[in-house]
Amino acid sequence: MLKSRRQNQKNKKLLEVEAKQAKRAAKLAAAGPVVKKEKVKKEKVVKEKVKTEAVAKVKKVKLTAEELGKQEAKKAKETTGKK
Repeated sequence: MLKSRRQNQKNKKLLEVEAKQAKRAAKLAAAGPVVKKEKVKKEKVVKEKVKTEAVAKVKKVKLTAEELGKQEAKKAKETTGKK
């Protein structure tokens, strides 16, 4: 019973596929020959580079004794806090 049922399903599927293919082929034949469009090449737009003015190097400012003391205090706190 089961074997014949599967065979029936298989045959039905094959018939449906053939019908679809025939329909598709008929539709293509009715449409006529395919006419390809010519490709139009677009011109590339070249962007002009804007020259930037060279920035003079900034001199590093030496820290005052007070600022150096603050930095050392921070470092000391961080090292004691981690241990």
